[in-house]
Amino acid sequence: MMVNMMNTIELMTLGFLSEEPLCGYRLRKKMEQLQGYMQAVSDGTLHTVTNRFVKAGYIGETFTVVNGRRLREFHLEPAGREKLIEELKGTSGYMLTNITKWAVVMSFLSVIPDEEDRRAVLRRRLDLLAEADVRCLYSDGEGPIDNDDVADKYRRAIIMVHDAEINAERAWLTRELGIGE
Repeated sequence: MMVNMMNTIELMTLGFLSEEPLCGYRLRKKMEQLQGYMQAVSDGTLHTVTNRFVKAGYIGETFTVVNGRRLREFHLEPAGREKLIEELKGTSGYMLTNITKWAVVMSFLSVIPDEEDRRAVLRRRLDLLAEADVRCLYSDGEGPIDNDDVADKYRRAIIMVHDAEINAERAWLTRELGIGE
């Protein structure tokens, strides 16, 4: 299995452009909607990514004039679609374990044309959720702390919500993969 090389900004750039051509402003707004206000995307970061992807042939650009201003619009090239599919199929590491990064992967998983390749990614996530440590949010530096030992009621609330999310996702993945039917 290949190791993912793209970060979430790069993956979202190709993912959103797989849906429709977008100018940089609309692309950034879509990214912020997906990631929430806590994960703001700077214009500089997006500009760097789009320039690199234009040079790599992953995306193309067109220029139009709107209200006297030059508008740069990006579209996905075939090489960019291939790269997006390759990255999604190879989802591993933090892209699989971090819930925010996983949400980005899930948002574009339907781009993978082969159902079995999509299912393989979902199986890897389900296998991860089956591990015991996935329920341990805290660590003492030596290893995970038993969640039952957390006394603070607000931290316990976070644990309760986290456990409910894991259970809901596990149930969805099990149904989607047809496991146990």
